[in-house]
Amino acid sequence: MNKTFSLNIYGLIFSIMLLVAGLTWLLPSGQYDTVEKEGRTYTVAGSYHAVDAAPQGVLSVLMAPAKGFTKCADIIVFIFITGAIFTILERTGTVHAVIMGTSYVFSRKEKLKKGFIPVSMLLFSLGGSIFGMEEETLIFIPLFIPLALSLGYDSVVGMSIPFLGAWVGFCAAFMNPFTVGISQGIAQLPLYSGMNYRLFVWFICTAVVIGFVMWYGEKVRKQPNLSFTYEADQKRRQMLDVTAVQQKPRFEKKHLAISILFALGMILLVIGVACWEWYIFEISALFLGVGLLSALIGRLSINQTTDAIIDGARSMVSVAIMLALARAIVVLADDGRILATVLQGISRMIGHLHPLAAVEGMFWAHSFLNFFIASGSGQAVLTMPVMIPLSDLMHISPQLSILAYQFGEGWTNAIIPTAPVTMAALGMAGIPWLTWAKWNIKLQIILAVLSMLLLIPPYLAGW
Repeated sequence: MNKTFSLNIYGLIFSIMLLVAGLTWLLPSGQYDTVEKEGRTYTVAGSYHAVDAAPQGVLSVLMAPAKGFTKCADIIVFIFITGAIFTILERTGTVHAVIMGTSYVFSRKEKLKKGFIPVSMLLFSLGGSIFGMEEETLIFIPLFIPLALSLGYDSVVGMSIPFLGAWVGFCAAFMNPFTVGISQGIAQLPLYSGMNYRLFVWFICTAVVIGFVMWYGEKVRKQPNLSFTYEADQKRRQMLDVTAVQQKPRFEKKHLAISILFALGMILLVIGVACWEWYIFEISALFLGVGLLSALIGRLSINQTTDAIIDGARSMVSVAIMLALARAIVVLADDGRILATVLQGISRMIGHLHPLAAVEGMFWAHSFLNFFIASGSGQAVLTMPVMIPLSDLMHISPQLSILAYQFGEGWTNAIIPTAPVTMAALGMAGIPWLTWAKWNIKLQIILAVLSMLLLIPPYLAGW
């Protein structure tokens, strides 16, 4: 797959870096006191205070990408391993066999083809909602894109199935330990309380996102030239030879064994994340183990295996650079000590609003802050210790302020260039950020309106 980005995105990211560096010269510097609890650093409400200014100059801007690389080194290592392992699976012939086999089955019956998008996205949404599936979707993107192409869809649909499927579950979660769990702990609420309305929210939001992707997918199937990635997909289809789906594919014993191994690995992944609190390093080790065993089963030589690992990792270099640049923006804002100042200003503005307007304001505030803190748990420990006491003063339910945080923290993650997983996913999909943003903006507007509507009933009901 083509992993290159449009030069426009590099220019955009660097322009944003310069803008943020400029703001550190204009905005007053400030900080909140923090406390350590269970390995996390939490903000102390009401502790904001001015600190010495730390304006970021030319040297700081030039150092920021290197600092950004170290800040997201775990994710960068993860995508290197993901690229390497998927290349191993490709060279055993398993990926091609699975894609052709699945395409053959779905192409035989129209009813099955129509169920491909909703069923797949529903499963990923459950993963996002129950155990916070996010980075884990990266391994599936190189698989679902050719699968979608073989069924008449495009790369946007192929990326959206795993990525947006898990994303909507993560954002509208009824359980997600990284958002709901941490926030309810800060608010001293029973863990996963308010489940009934959260289930309703998850169902509605998941249905809307699935419906949007299905609508676009059907439009592309009927008129391929309407695809946002039409020209690139034409080349990909030639390499894939989608006409082969009309013939029953050859599925060897080694392909079956590797497929079973991969499936068992994904089951272990779910168990590890849900029960043993696995994260990037443990998941990386699991993927590496699956890849090496696959090479053994696929009868790849040591040279073939190492070549696959090197080639796969090399294909992810552009993604790694993009992640480092995106994180550099956050580094500049953090080193310039302006994030706390922005949060303090937002909380003061919200404090003067009507309670219902304040809830909506919290949603938009979190959406804005998400540009700088594109992390569910990271934003929770920074903002919720400030927002929860503010909610109490304004007689707003903590459950409702948490829901506003979920929406605000989550939706824009799919489009902002500072979200590491989003940029990694686009890199693996070979979709330029500007192309994805143009396609995704309609969905962002729909979900913003939907979120504001979904925040009204629980306020009126005193949830």
